[in-house]
Amino acid sequence: MAMKAAEGVPPASAAGGLPNEIHADPDTNSRSLVAKRLLAEAFGTFLLVTVDCGGAVIGSLDGDVTSFARSAATGLLIMVMIYSIGNVSGAHFNPAVTAAFALRGVFPWRRVPVYWIAQLVGAFIGAGLLRWMFGDVAHLGATLPQFGAARGFGMEIVLTLILVSVVLGTATRHRSIGANAAIASGGAVALCSLFSRPISGASMNPARSLAPAVVSGELRDLWIYLVAPFVGAALATLTMRVLHSHKHSSEREAAQGR
Repeated sequence: MAMKAAEGVPPASAAGGLPNEIHADPDTNSRSLVAKRLLAEAFGTFLLVTVDCGGAVIGSLDGDVTSFARSAATGLLIMVMIYSIGNVSGAHFNPAVTAAFALRGVFPWRRVPVYWIAQLVGAFIGAGLLRWMFGDVAHLGATLPQFGAARGFGMEIVLTLILVSVVLGTATRHRSIGANAAIASGGAVALCSLFSRPISGASMNPARSLAPAVVSGELRDLWIYLVAPFVGAALATLTMRVLHSHKHSSEREAAQGR
C-alpha cells in the first residue's frame, strides 16, 4: 500500500498557504502521484457509499436486496477495490483507518487531512448520486441505532476494533500476504455487518455515515458514527502495538501505496 514517506512537515506553498504535500509528493516530486492517491481514496469511498447505502435504498424499494445481500456486497466491494487500487493509495476508504495507520506510525500525519477530504468528497458524491436517482428513500441508508444510543455507540467501537485490527494486522505481514490482505479486510467488513447491522447499522466509517445523514437531513445520533469509529481505531492500534510491537518496512507500503 505505499512508498516510504519523509517524516518532516512540508513548508507551506506560496499560493494559499496549503502544504506542498497537496501539490507535490516529497519523495518523487510528482504532483500526479499525489493526485492519483487522492482520486483513489475518493473513488473507493464513493463506491462504498453507493453500494452499502444504495443497498438500503434499493432494499426499501424492492425487498430482494436483503440485509445479508448488503453485507456481502459491501465486503466484496472492499475486497475487489483493495485488489484493484490498493497499491495506489493504500485503499483506506475510511477516515478511521487512515487515523489508525497514522497512530501506528506508518502513515504520515501531514497526509491525514487530505485523505479525509478525499474520502468525504467521494462519500458525498455517492450520497448525492443516490438522492438524485431515487430521492430521499430510507434516508439514503443513513445509519441509526435501533436499540438506543449507548448500545449503538458500544457496538460501533467493537466493530471498528475488529476491522482496524484486521487491517493493521495484515499490514504487518504485507510482505508475505500482499494483495491477499483484501480478502481479510473485505471479510471483516462482511462479518461485522452480518451480525450487527440490526443494532447500529454497522458503519465503522465516519465518512460512510456522515454523507447520507447530511444529504438526507437525518442527523439523529450522528455523533455516534463520528466518534465511535475513532475510539475503536485507537483501541485497535494499541492492541496491535502489543501484539505486533515491531514495525516492518513493508507496513508503509501497505498503508500508503507505492
